[in-house]
Amino acid sequence: MIAQKAGEYKIRPYGTTMKLMLKKLEEYDLVIMLMAIALTCFGVVMVYSASSVMAAKRFHDGFFFLKRQGIFALIGFSVMLCAMRINYQFWRKLAVPILLGCLVLLVMVLIPGIGGSAGGASRWIRLPGFNLQPSEVAKIALIMYMAYSLDRKQDKIKELGAGFVSYMLILVILLGLLLKQPDMGAALTLAAVAIIMLFAAGTRLVYIISIFLMSLPFLYFLVMNVAYRKRRILAFLDPWQDPQNSGFQIIQSWLALGTGGLFGQGLGEGKQKLFYLPEAHTDFILSVIGEVLGFIGVVVIIIMFFLLVQRAMRIAVAAPDIFGRFLALGIAVLFGIQASVNMGVVTGLLPTKGLALPFISYGGSSLVISLFAVGILLNISSGLKISSISLKEEK
Repeated sequence: MIAQKAGEYKIRPYGTTMKLMLKKLEEYDLVIMLMAIALTCFGVVMVYSASSVMAAKRFHDGFFFLKRQGIFALIGFSVMLCAMRINYQFWRKLAVPILLGCLVLLVMVLIPGIGGSAGGASRWIRLPGFNLQPSEVAKIALIMYMAYSLDRKQDKIKELGAGFVSYMLILVILLGLLLKQPDMGAALTLAAVAIIMLFAAGTRLVYIISIFLMSLPFLYFLVMNVAYRKRRILAFLDPWQDPQNSGFQIIQSWLALGTGGLFGQGLGEGKQKLFYLPEAHTDFILSVIGEVLGFIGVVVIIIMFFLLVQRAMRIAVAAPDIFGRFLALGIAVLFGIQASVNMGVVTGLLPTKGLALPFISYGGSSLVISLFAVGILLNISSGLKISSISLKEEK
């Protein structure tokens, strides 16, 4: 590398250059960075393992999903690198415009000819070579807006009207547009993130309990009066009652996890991905991981997500201002909820719900937005001078 000094050019030793690069990286939380990179790269490999046979049959190209996920990963890493260099206070100014833009996208999804449909749901906007999923944008948009607003309304957060109700109105609009697609998984995720952020901000617990109790009849109506949702609940309670239809997916997931044993059958092996396990490369990719890498492989993935969320929570606690705290908290909660729900569905602890495993499941919108969120976390951590081992603010 060449550095100019006093009108002359001097060759900088390679070792010195590496030390400078490592010193620069030490400004960020290296645990979060490494977990995000490792999960993404592992996800690309597992997407190929889970989809190659299906892609060869459907698209006559066994590398179809691998190539697309690889491109999404490169875009995501580029976005992460940009976000980690942009001062997170920049997003405070754009919080409201981003939320408004997201609302426009959620409306556009419902317009015939613009929104793309699959499986009876309209969740994508068709773009050249890429389908944008606005529900993924909505997650980070809501977190940014709430972090911005909670910072401004700290003195009003305990009030019912100016505090709690104002957030519920915005949340109801977002949930209504998501349920219209329909995308109940994203709607419930947004609701959970918003409620947890409000609770952390100091909202009265009685408000949260009240809204929860008021929503129960509505949730019951949404589930029990929609045939496919009712079948999913019944399959969750007893999948063997209808093993060839509503219970098929969870039974195949159990078979994949069970046949993997302790150490798995090895990468490239496994039978459940061969047209037995539906959505093997998306929602149920953890089942494929369990089959090929066994219980040990699944535990490693759980530990990596735990480290990612735990470090994000510590950043939220140590952030120097309220906006940064709630921004980091919202991202940590988002990753934690999505990973936990996906793992719960795959293992049969929760009813089947289409929610991707962050960084690992196939999907460009989810991957890019997740890496963008990691970039924001890394920028907050750089402001705290965080080391890769401990989380301390320099005095």
